[in-house]
Amino acid sequence: MAKKIGVVLSGCGVYDGSEIHEAVITLLAIDRAGAEAVCMAPNIDQMHVVNHLTGEPVQGESRNVLVEAARIARGKISDMAEVKADDIDALILPGGFGAAKNLCDFAIKGPDCSVNAEVARLILEMVNAKKPVGAVCIAPAVLARVLGADSLEHEVTIGTDAGTAEAIGKMGATHVQCPVTEFVVDRKNKLVTSPAYMLAGGVAEAATGIEKAVKALIDLID
Repeated sequence: MAKKIGVVLSGCGVYDGSEIHEAVITLLAIDRAGAEAVCMAPNIDQMHVVNHLTGEPVQGESRNVLVEAARIARGKISDMAEVKADDIDALILPGGFGAAKNLCDFAIKGPDCSVNAEVARLILEMVNAKKPVGAVCIAPAVLARVLGADSLEHEVTIGTDAGTAEAIGKMGATHVQCPVTEFVVDRKNKLVTSPAYMLAGGVAEAATGIEKAVKALIDLID
């Protein structure tokens, strides 16, 4: 039976949701590995809506994270509240500002951020069940907040950005510097993280690290 890999999406579009390249590369890597992607997203409103042509917030417009994420999942997606650790073998969070705006509010509050309750619940369920959890780009900040709040010692990477690494350290994680085409594995907690567009100069660089990270994640499944 194919392994089921949960993919947590945070909308659709780098500035206010999931980074589309990262999400699609993740889904492709899962499929090529012979596993099944189980897409999910919290059923909440986005922090805001951004015009991706201008990069500016759109006043008076509201969009739902689950509805927008369904665009990437081609409609096959679940409300995160309905997914339990027993339903999947591993979990991965692609990046994009949605990870730092919708899954949590790291983009606004930095190390003092809070994480969406359903996102935090599922991450902790997975870690407590000793099932692998992955995150790319800025999404390791979500893991840092959730696991740090639970006093779990853990290692993650967002690449080499000193300011973000410092914030992650303040949340209780140990940050490990990592080049864009590689990944970091915390074997104790079964965490896999990779920088992706925190460092990538193009889609090929992002893909190399993500593909390696997905393979490492699947290899950690018991």
